[in-house]
This record gives sequence, C-alpha cells and structure tokens, in this order.
Amino acid sequence: MDLLNTLVDKGLRRELPSREEALAVLATSDDELLDVVAAAGKVRRQWFGRRVKLNYLVNLKSGLCPEDCSYCSQRLGSKAEILKYTWLKPDEASRAAAAGVAGGAKRVCLVASGRGPTDRDVERVGRTIEAIKEENEGIEVCACLGLLSDGQAERLKDAGADAYNHNLNTSEATYAGITKTHTYADRVDTVQKAHAAGLSACSGLIAGMGETDEDLVDVVYALRELDSDSVPVNFLIPFEGTPLAKEWNLTPQRCLRILAMVRFVCPDVEVRIAGGREVHLRSMQPLALNIANSIFLGDYLTSEGQAGQADLDMIADAGFEVEGAGTTTLPKHRADALAAAGATDGCGTASSGGCGSGAPVGCGPHGEEGGGCGPCGGHAAPAEASAPAVASAPAVASAGDARTDLVAVRRRGAGTDLAPNA
Repeated sequence: MDLLNTLVDKGLRRELPSREEALAVLATSDDELLDVVAAAGKVRRQWFGRRVKLNYLVNLKSGLCPEDCSYCSQRLGSKAEILKYTWLKPDEASRAAAAGVAGGAKRVCLVASGRGPTDRDVERVGRTIEAIKEENEGIEVCACLGLLSDGQAERLKDAGADAYNHNLNTSEATYAGITKTHTYADRVDTVQKAHAAGLSACSGLIAGMGETDEDLVDVVYALRELDSDSVPVNFLIPFEGTPLAKEWNLTPQRCLRILAMVRFVCPDVEVRIAGGREVHLRSMQPLALNIANSIFLGDYLTSEGQAGQADLDMIADAGFEVEGAGTTTLPKHRADALAAAGATDGCGTASSGGCGSGAPVGCGPHGEEGGGCGPCGGHAAPAEASAPAVASAPAVASAGDARTDLVAVRRRGAGTDLAPNA
C-alpha cells in the first residue's frame, strides 16, 4: 500500500506527513487495519524498540472541581458517584507511589483536580515530590495540577519534578464546545510555562467526544508543532452524570487507527495509551502495543482499570518488555536535547527536531478524568474498593458499530474512605 510505505519512510526520517495522508490513515478499512498497525509498528520499533514504559497515578485531590469540562466526572455540577477528598499528605502520596514503583512503574503522575494550584498547593506538591524521590531512586515524577501561574513551573522544577502534564484534548475549533470555564489558549499557555521552566512537556488528546477526523488531525498536528515529548491518547470514558455520558462512538478498530495516525505524525515521541483503553480497545490492547510505547498501569482517577498484574502479563505475552528505570525513554536526539535543557534523562523536554523535525518550542495542555489533568494510570484497587459495575444496556450492534453491550464503566471506591490506588 503506497500510503503506508510513504508514511513509514517519513516516520523513519521524522518527516511530517501531509494532512491528507493523516486523514487517509483514519479512513482506512478494516481489511487494511493489520497493515496499518504493522506500518506504525515499524516506526515505533525504530525509535523505541519493543520497550513499554509504565506510568502510575497518584490522585492527590479528587472531585469538587470548579471547571466545567464536559468529559470529566469531577466537573462542576457532576452527578457521577466518585471518590471526593482533599489533599493527601506527602507521606501518604509517597506510600501510594511505592505500590506503583513495586509494580514496575518508571514514572509517577501526581494529579489534583481543580482549575490550577495556589502557591501553597505548589509548595505542598513540592514536598510530595521530594518525599517520593527520597524513597524511590531514579523514578520520574510528573505533576498534573491544572493551569499554572507565573513562577509555579519553576518552583515545581526546583522541587524535583521532571515533567508537567496538561492536554490539549481536542482541536482549537471545537474546544469551546467542550469547556467554557477556560480556553484552548489557556492550556497552551500553561504547558509553555512548564516547558520554559525546563520541565518535560507531556500533552495529548481525548478521542470519542463526537469530534471529526479533521479535529483529530488538527489536535495531533498542534501537538507536533508544540513539540510535546509524550502524547497521552485518551479514549473517552462516558461517565454517567456527565454531559458526554451517551457518547459511545469508538470501536477497537477506530482506536487503533487513531493511535497509528498519532505515531505517524509524531514518530519519535512517547505515545501513551491512556484513559479508556480497557473500555474501548478491550481484547485488542496487545495489538495497540505495536503502536504505542507507554501505558498507564492499573486504575485511573475515578474509574477502575485493568489489574496491574494483567497489564504486566499482557506486555510479556505480546512479546514486549517493561522499560527499566535505568533506560532512557526517548531516542538519542531527544535525550541529548533533554540533557542540555538540564532535566533528567528518563523523560524528555522539548527540543528542536523533537516530535518530527525542527518543531518550535512550546507544548499543548491536558485533561480527561481530572479537572487539572487527564487520567494517568494507577495500580489495581483491592476488591473491596470496587463499586458495582455501571454498564450500558445490551444492544444488538452491526459490524463496525460501537458495542456498548461489551463495556462497563467501573467506578473507583465510591462511598468508601479508600486512599487512591491503595
């Protein structure tokens, strides 16, 4: 297939595909799907081999967010039955992080709901970062706290943060239809602040919110232009009690095409399968590892993920290996730029020639299951923390339709005092 040969050649050279080529990937047929995955896999292996980076969520503050992001179970006015609690103490967060590190996680993602942190919150998170790094040598820490004010990124960097996560989520043209309480430009500004402070830029998207193929290509091209080091690809979890509760638009095949398009547009960055992989990829998750080189381990902010051991078994059974803490994630050209920027060599700051070639500095922001951040991964919650499954009513679906009868959104520990990812 000439299209795929062209995309592989461009990916190996870090050359930007045309918009028409990116759109064509999303328009491929099911008969062509394995060819698409195989082509994206060639690009993935060129830059990342068969390594899979594991990331682990620690939810520092849950619920009660003043922002109105339509996809979020923690949003203003949400009726979703989720855990709600204020800030964890540094030692509590450190103990939670230790569970993820024990499971093989290389990066710990510290997430807090809300519009953005106060200076006091930044100090609190700084102490938490110090506590985690004191107990876990070589572990990366990514902060995910919402919109940043001047000077806050620098203070997080000084406290030992390696990265900052804030997703663009969707295209600029459609952003106002998803969120009213802040703008697309606010998100871009926040990650540019983080980048300027020397933090690694982590920014991605949410698929399945009713967007068009053009919207998906727009947001991924924006992420490339802003030079995000890692791109989390979230698949909408349609939580009951949120405005997007009925948006069941994704199939496993659609998810694989989206991941492949991201890989072709951003060939040498860490492409991370994020929230919703269990719900929408289901039994096709191992196939997605041929495209993405990073996943979140276990639970998410307010929903249960796949059991941590099941994730590890899946990686091994698919012929991949967990990336060790002593291994540099990014390709040499990005890692060298990262080292020059003064960050740790495990993650990555934006560089000239980053997500392709010659991209300008900057990055794009974040969101999904949190007010300030999107769903990073976590370890599996104990059985007693699991709330009853909330499943859609069975329906007869035609081939190619989203199968809502096969999915269940499982809430994390609703109505309990369980600490996150305990």
